[in-house]
Amino acid sequence: MVNEFPQVVTIAGTDSGGGAGVMADLKTMQARQVFGTAVVVAVTAQNTLGVQDFMAMPTKLVDEQFASLAADFKIKACKTGMLADAEHVHNVVENLKRVDFGPLTVDPVMIAKGGAALLAPAAIATVRDELVPLATVVTPNLPEAEALTGLKITDTKGMIAAGHALQALGAKNVIIKGGHGANPQTASDFVLLADGQSFWLSAPRTNTIRTHGTGDTLSACLTAELAKGVPMATAIQTAKGFVAAAIAATIQVGHGHGPLNHWVQPSQAVTKYVN
Repeated sequence: MVNEFPQVVTIAGTDSGGGAGVMADLKTMQARQVFGTAVVVAVTAQNTLGVQDFMAMPTKLVDEQFASLAADFKIKACKTGMLADAEHVHNVVENLKRVDFGPLTVDPVMIAKGGAALLAPAAIATVRDELVPLATVVTPNLPEAEALTGLKITDTKGMIAAGHALQALGAKNVIIKGGHGANPQTASDFVLLADGQSFWLSAPRTNTIRTHGTGDTLSACLTAELAKGVPMATAIQTAKGFVAAAIAATIQVGHGHGPLNHWVQPSQAVTKYVN
């Protein structure tokens, strides 16, 4: 049984404020009882008020982090987050092709909660053409789904169309997150599975600006569940519930878009329904 405990890796940027990126991923993975590791692609100077600066790591160091983890750990699932620019997206793609880190969750991080760009505009095509086709599951919010598909999403029909467009690009499973939607009462996500089945997950909205790191947290929770062998549909529902509960059980940290509460257990308030 040596080296059999569920191990996962986040391939992303740091958040010096602790609420998003690698920091949120590792907190979520710990909460979901898997062992988290990291490939740091970029480092940010960041707090709840915004991103003040960031620097991407040399690609050679990214290569060495991948090789180091592959040489020792038995990674059962992995996720990507902030990848900075086209060069680093391509570099991560090439490394993912060389190693077996299990199911890949692609969180196509583009904009920080405070509005700072975390992905160079020229890199969107690289994410679409090189990274998305490797994804076991891709988890864009509405603006990210629009950028990747070229579709304008204004309603549920638009979310469904974007889900199918992303699947056509090569992603096996798709979650279109509805947190940017107009419904003031609930946040509904569209889920399209590899076998063609689809459903919606809905959770009550919490009236708070403390939502920094929601996308990172959802994708990290999903990655953790997949590493434990949980079926995709169940893993997605657990991740949605975990994020809903982490937002609802707010903690008072910082002066801006504060972080989630990663100590919570998945909420039972998530509603699943089929089209």
